[in-house]
Amino acid sequence: MTVLYEDNHIIAVNKTCSEIVQGDKTGDEPLSETIKKFLKEKYNKPGEVFLGVTHRLDRPVSGVVLFAKTSKALTRLNEMFKNQEIKKTYWAVVKNKPEQLEGRLEHFLVRNEKQNKTTAHTKMVPEAKKAALSYRLLASSDTYHLLEVHLETGRHHQIRCQLAKMGCPIKGDLKYGFARSNPNGGISLHARNVSFIHPVSKEIIDITAPTPTDDALWNAFLKIV
Repeated sequence: MTVLYEDNHIIAVNKTCSEIVQGDKTGDEPLSETIKKFLKEKYNKPGEVFLGVTHRLDRPVSGVVLFAKTSKALTRLNEMFKNQEIKKTYWAVVKNKPEQLEGRLEHFLVRNEKQNKTTAHTKMVPEAKKAALSYRLLASSDTYHLLEVHLETGRHHQIRCQLAKMGCPIKGDLKYGFARSNPNGGISLHARNVSFIHPVSKEIIDITAPTPTDDALWNAFLKIV
């Protein structure tokens, strides 16, 4: 676990693609519990350590995740996420180059709970939720392309299914149309940055998560962006 930022009220870590943010049916230890143990040991805290989950990343996704260390911060961060006051930037490596080098995608997403998959539609359909994001091409290699993505909404698998709908499935994402998996079992989607006004101190906080160092493709793109 790599801590990217910590103060009295919040802690941000760089999640790997193998970690889960919250407990699920796998029974694997979630990142939230790992951080609780870390804080308990670091500060020699007696009893239960408070830690609030403010947002999530899918298991195969890497990057910055923000947690609250106090109930005051949790309440305010939840409100800030709800009001889209926290800017999130993602990097995605895709197979196909988008027709437009930058643009905005708007779809209507329907989530299938049983399949744990979301379908993107171009028109409103029953039970759909509107989703929007903007993207721009940052770099290209012979085979792959690096996109920067900014979310306007926070829907289930939103980036994954919207980019796939555009014809640009994310590398390693079998669920949304990529041909083969990545060696580490993750997908090439990385939560690169979060920026926001601190919920308590009101300072500007800007946190950037380094891309996975054991991935040659990420390393190659870092040299050209």
